[in-house]
Amino acid sequence: MFAAAKVEAMKTLVEMEIAGPNPEDHQIIEPVGYDFGLNRRSFVQFLGAGLLIAVSVSPALAQERGRRRGFGGGGPRNISARIHLGKDGSITILAGKVEAGQGARAEFVQAAAEELRVAASAIQLILADTGIVPDDGITAGSGSTPRTIPSIRQAAAAARQLLLQFAAKQWSVEPGTCEVRDGKAIHASSKRQISYAELAGNEDAAKSLEQNIPTDIAVTPVKEWKVLGTGLLRPNGRDIVTGGHKFPSDVSRPSMLYGKILRPPAYGAKLTEIDLTSAKVMKDVVVVRDDQFVGVAAPSAYRAEQALEALAKAAKWDLSTQPSSDELFDYLKQHAQGGVPANPFTDELAQAKQVLKQSYHVAYAQHVPLEPRAAVAEWSDGKLTVWAGTQNPFGHRRELAGAFHISDDQVRVIVPDFGAGFGGKHTGEASVEAARLAQAAGKPVSLRWTRAEEFTWAYFRPAAVIEAQASLDAKGSLTSWHFININSGPSAVETPYQAPKHKSQYIQSSPPLRHGSYRALAATANTFARECFMDEAAAAAGADPLEFRLAHLENERLRAVLEAAANRFDWKSRAKKKQPNMGIGLACGTEKGSYVAACVEIELDAQKEIKVRKVTQAFECGAILNPDNLMKQVQGAIVMGLGPALREEMRFEKGQIQNASLRKYQVPRFDDVPELDVQLVDRPDLPSAGAGETPIIAVAPAIANAVFYASGMRVRSMPIRVSEAKRA
Repeated sequence: MFAAAKVEAMKTLVEMEIAGPNPEDHQIIEPVGYDFGLNRRSFVQFLGAGLLIAVSVSPALAQERGRRRGFGGGGPRNISARIHLGKDGSITILAGKVEAGQGARAEFVQAAAEELRVAASAIQLILADTGIVPDDGITAGSGSTPRTIPSIRQAAAAARQLLLQFAAKQWSVEPGTCEVRDGKAIHASSKRQISYAELAGNEDAAKSLEQNIPTDIAVTPVKEWKVLGTGLLRPNGRDIVTGGHKFPSDVSRPSMLYGKILRPPAYGAKLTEIDLTSAKVMKDVVVVRDDQFVGVAAPSAYRAEQALEALAKAAKWDLSTQPSSDELFDYLKQHAQGGVPANPFTDELAQAKQVLKQSYHVAYAQHVPLEPRAAVAEWSDGKLTVWAGTQNPFGHRRELAGAFHISDDQVRVIVPDFGAGFGGKHTGEASVEAARLAQAAGKPVSLRWTRAEEFTWAYFRPAAVIEAQASLDAKGSLTSWHFININSGPSAVETPYQAPKHKSQYIQSSPPLRHGSYRALAATANTFARECFMDEAAAAAGADPLEFRLAHLENERLRAVLEAAANRFDWKSRAKKKQPNMGIGLACGTEKGSYVAACVEIELDAQKEIKVRKVTQAFECGAILNPDNLMKQVQGAIVMGLGPALREEMRFEKGQIQNASLRKYQVPRFDDVPELDVQLVDRPDLPSAGAGETPIIAVAPAIANAVFYASGMRVRSMPIRVSEAKRA
């Protein structure tokens, strides 16, 4: 049973658009001591007396609808599944998304406060507890802003409208003569007031919250925003900085054991023989073997590690042949499904003044979250509760239910705010492992992956080979464009630049490592290759890189951020003042409905090592919901983008990762951080888009183009190594 589920969970993940079923309420375990999630009793105590209606969509129908929508969920249909109004005046918002440092908690609170006409401090928020909240789908793809925030706003606006109607009925006046301020409906002439608490306390009025959220409900226009559009710090920020918050790796349960898993010595290795005796004789140690799965649980992590070491000595493995990182890009091309197609634009190539053709390589990279995978699993009366760090709570629940052949309503997943994901925590392997050990031990089990396990067994950002070919006419204009991404995915594969004939496509390969989502998905690879290639085309045309792009760019929003970044950076003046060992470069792109452009300044030292001195970036994602949080997201994406651009690359040989530590795999350090000059372009006339991903995509190609400016060497691989670059 477990082995089959493990195989399923470890399948290759590509460009994840995971859907999940909506939750059904179910009985849960009564926690002892303090509460990391919310049990039914503490939930009611927390909310106070009032009305709570579970989501009213059947799991089967909701799952089918979620799959069609791509990122799952779809949120609740009725008001009360999103909002709980307490008789004591408390207001609680329920959402199935998670908080992993991206700022969702603050913006959800703002969205509700704006529409309910209350202060942000009046809102309580419960996230990512599948026994309580609606299924809003996976927290990925920059989807919380364009999908969940509108859902919260619509539900809150509907609740505000119900308060107005209730008050008008009580006073026998027209609803239009009343308004809601500070959480109260106020009659304009008489100044009479009725609060949300009074609405919740009236049995007939409270039942009105069971109705579906009206599809035509009007939300507050941007020009009237009072809470949205302003800065709001993370509501639980004090707990984070003082250590009061309990991350998944901090969760503790009564009589809890600590788990460890026996990992293969290399990818593809099969366990052929093992003697469990040496671990079984250890006091209080539980040993579990289920086909290829071997794990232990003990009263302390140290004791579990001792038992694991004893098992490792008693295990025999059958090793398989695996490619190395040195062979990676040839391997991906050789295993491209259907082969690499030829350029269909032969006439344009034959008539062109110039033809350019290049290959670009992007290495595997790891997400390196602050908190490696961690889960606590507890069984009671055949039901399973798991506390875990995951971006996909309802998908997590489904994965656990499938692994143990139980129904979804027998599994509850609670997700405390956790230490980052970056697209790397969509799957539930650590939770399944913890649950399997807990099932055997009859006690709760905490499983915390080590950093080495996270580097080795978590899925990677996909590696890519990208083939680009273009033709230019005598005027230096693009006449054709052919762009092929092998392996890493279709995100941002289409070019925003104008060419009479163009084709961009993604081709699957059979990758040697398990890969999946990463911040901005394949847009990092596709933008890197396209923007480097555009610089090569500009050079071939004898044009300035900025002017060449603008000449081929009709997208108004992308032009706007490119011009904003270039003006702020003073590109035109800098481009005329070349200095020894100094380089400037630029790049732009669009993904997930937002737009970015970056200009960078670099310095090459005597050893040709790159020092990024300055990054100027313009970013636009529609109407800005929280400028302070948005600035943090953009700055964080830039710094994260420096890592894969300059150093981050998984090295592997004979099925073993060679750099599975922070000493060998170097993410950006403080001394890598350049001067950051970020311009947030507010577009109150446009819907708000997500901002957690797109700001990363322009960093690497801008650096690569700056390397050419400084050295005359073309960079066609990421991470960027000047020693491997080729002179143009």
